[in-house]
Amino acid sequence: MSQYHSRKKALILLEDGTVFHGKSIGIEGQAFGELCFNTGMTGYQEIFTDPSYYGQLMVTTNAHIGNYGVQNAESESGAIQIAGLICKNFNTGFSRVAADSSLFDFFEAQNLVAISDVDTRALVSYIRDNGAMNAVISTETEDLDALKKQLADVPSMKGLALAPKVTTAEPYFLGNPDASIKIAALDLGIKKNILRNLASRDAYIKVFPLETNFETMQAWNPEGYFLSNGPGDPEPLHSAQEVAAEIIAKGLPLFGICLGHQIIALSQGISTYKMLNGHRGINHPVLNVETGKGEITSQNHGFAIDREETEAHKDVVITHTHLNDDTVAGIRIEGKPCFSVQYHPEASPGPHDSSYLFDQFISQINNHKKQAS
Repeated sequence: MSQYHSRKKALILLEDGTVFHGKSIGIEGQAFGELCFNTGMTGYQEIFTDPSYYGQLMVTTNAHIGNYGVQNAESESGAIQIAGLICKNFNTGFSRVAADSSLFDFFEAQNLVAISDVDTRALVSYIRDNGAMNAVISTETEDLDALKKQLADVPSMKGLALAPKVTTAEPYFLGNPDASIKIAALDLGIKKNILRNLASRDAYIKVFPLETNFETMQAWNPEGYFLSNGPGDPEPLHSAQEVAAEIIAKGLPLFGICLGHQIIALSQGISTYKMLNGHRGINHPVLNVETGKGEITSQNHGFAIDREETEAHKDVVITHTHLNDDTVAGIRIEGKPCFSVQYHPEASPGPHDSSYLFDQFISQINNHKKQAS
């Protein structure tokens, strides 16, 4: 704790040369990545451990981070995935009785650089106006010229395949082996709570590495297929697109979330694009076009699928729309048991308005089983 109170100076250098200042929380070093911000008021642990954030510097808009500590069961993966943290107030103590440790200890164990005392309102306002961009946070040097040279070598998120960095190395199983449904999941950076949601609906899941081909997945004889969330640009992930295309062509049940949603669109010839800032928070309003009902959703993505191309596609139907900017938030394939959404129905963190999508997936699998028997 004494390290934290030393309050060493820190800075943020954006790729356009803009500088913001802050202080170290006591874990020294520097970190590079694309700046993004999350507007959620709770759920920082789930956000920090979400593989979809791999390679990004997280700016939290909530003024207090760390105040309720960390509980091991609430991590969405086996490690912190963000490249670094930028916040206003970092709390080394915590008030939550059920917490297993402080956020400081959690970060220190993984040597994650975090800086506080930053004017996060000004920083978020700046990147909202100017777009997401690469940056470096540093507690080690104020030599801007040296940092600029290092920052110039950091690749743009556009065209960057990050899913290979976070996918599982070997297949693994989750759930009850005697469950009534078997689901093959392609791991592009899957969150644990997605798997828990499927397993709680009497499904046994085998999680496959990113580069697995359709034949290998099919050999396990699953009744449904799932394409997960994950980080980076979907366009370079050609093997996943091929898998999605084969599943759809064979008329097998398929559900995709976030990056998986984008992969499904790409497999049908619909392009994706990098958004100015993306959507990251737990209060994003979405309209279910088919039911007329609204949903408050948890979102985390920096890419989206092209609306005009989607509307023009004879076999793809838009099912959900983001009410803030009219981006496509969900699709289904006409005549096929395939659908996907550009948000997180597992709600970790976030509201539970969209949990029905898991029930919808299970229903499609059961209907397909009946038709095949």
